Parts: sequence; structure tokens; C-alpha cells
Amino acid sequence: MTTPRRIQKAFLANEQSEGVGARVRRSIGTAAVRNFSPFLMLDHFSVSPGAGFPDHPHRGIETVTYLLQGSADHEDFAGNKGTIEEGDLQFMTAGRGIVHSEMPRPNNNGDPAIGMQLWVDLPEKLKSVEPRYRDLRAKETPTISVDDGRVTIKIISGQSHGTDSVRDLAYTPVWIFDITVKPGGKVTQELPKGWNAFAYALAGSTSFGLGDDQVTVGRYHNVVFEQEGDSVVAEVSNDASESGRFFLVAGLPLDQKVVQYGPFVTTTQEGIYQAMMDFQTNSNGFERAKGWQSEIGKSMAY
Repeated sequence: MTTPRRIQKAFLANEQSEGVGARVRRSIGTAAVRNFSPFLMLDHFSVSPGAGFPDHPHRGIETVTYLLQGSADHEDFAGNKGTIEEGDLQFMTAGRGIVHSEMPRPNNNGDPAIGMQLWVDLPEKLKSVEPRYRDLRAKETPTISVDDGRVTIKIISGQSHGTDSVRDLAYTPVWIFDITVKPGGKVTQELPKGWNAFAYALAGSTSFGLGDDQVTVGRYHNVVFEQEGDSVVAEVSNDASESGRFFLVAGLPLDQKVVQYGPFVTTTQEGIYQAMMDFQTNSNGFERAKGWQSEIGKSMAY
């Protein structure tokens, strides 16, 4: 028997501007939920052609980008470049320092690129590792059905109902699932004990929890779970007009201080000053930033 987690809070992610012309709904990294270790930020982004996230730095974190619609290009100062399409993911480790650009790929109909980006803190001992990327294509991601086909689970990272994901995607242990529940469906997803966890609603109306603790939320809401317990229960009412879809994430909390200034995350204030100095002087990991400009960022309409 598993012990369902109770709900700590549920709230709507408000839309705001970010990057150049992009719109995001940020639910982690706001006053509602800040430094929910190991999670630093969660953005549900919508980026139309002509907008995007041109050349910018990072240090001390990992990012997970999951594309729900469209396609997006990325390029960095080390010569890495590529494209992720709908259903693909990119795991990026900034480590000691990286400068890169993330832009929607132009399309004929003008539709935006839509997706999720999660910032995950790195353990202090790994904050100085070399930057790296791991792309996970949609076809590489295991997908299973449970509850007589009423529930579909895309296992991005972790384990669900005896099926494992691709391994070694991130340094910090995280489990990530894209779950769709049809009307009348119900799912119990086990999660590691002691990990922090949340669910972000992408579509429909989904009920989380059991009994008096149950909370029903619609699209753009984030549900933060209590740490106690080892599973999350979700269901969609029989009379619902559409399926519920949500992004379920759990991660191992890091026993360390979080000091953040924009894209730089360290464990001390001195570390932030050093990161800013290193970026400004093109040193200690940012040497390749000197004079670099991404090709995909040059088309940005300022």
C-alpha cells in the first residue's frame, strides 16, 4: 500500500513577459513557491516567431525544456547547436558557465512554440562541471497506459508502474511525467519518499488527493504536494467534457543554501559576485563568450 501525499497549496500561474517578446506562466520561482529544492523555476512558455530568448548566460543549474508544440533551435558558445521538435526534451547542464540562445524555429503559419522549462539546482560539488546537453526525442520516451486505457503516462524521467525512463539525463535526481487522464480515469503514481513534488495542469480539470483533502484544478494551476507520503493520486470526473493533462515532477531536495541572481545560482553571495565578474571578464568558464554571438539570435527583431 502506498501513502498518498496531501496537498500543500494550489494556485494559478499568472502570465508575464520574459526574454524578448515571449510570454510565460511562471509558477515556481515566484512569491507563491520559491526555492522549492531542487526546483528553482518553472515556466510554461509561448514564443511566437520573431520573439525568443537570445544570447544569455547561466551558471550553477540544469534546465529541462519540454516542447509541447512547434519546434525550437538552440545554439551555444561552444559550437553546440540543434533543434527540438514537439514532444522532444533537452536537458542542459550549465555547470561552471555557458552562454546560449533559444529561439522558436520559423514556421509558415506563425504558430508559437509552446512548452515547459524547469530550472533545477545543481549540488554544490557539481556546480563547476563542464556544460553538457542531452536531447531526448519523443520516440525515445516510454509511454504506458493504465486504468484500462483511461490513463496515459509519458515517462520522461523516473519509473512508473514498472517501466523505467532513459537514464542519466540530469545530475540532480528528478522524476518527470506527462500524464493524461480521460473522463472517469484515475491514477496513483508512486514517488520517492522525501522528495519534493508538484503537478502543473496543462489541460482540462483534474482532481488531486483523496477525501476531504481533494482539490480540483484547471489549466495553468500548480499543485504543490506535502513531502510526507510516497504517491500522488489524480482523477478526472466521469462527466468531464475533456481529458485532464498534467506535468508531474519530483526531485531530491538539496541540503544547501540557494543564492540566486538572475541566471546565476550559487550557495554564497560571494559566489554570485564571482559569477558576475567571470561573465563580465570572460574568465573561469566564460572564456568562449568573448566576441561570441549566436547565428539564431541575429535574426531577433529588437
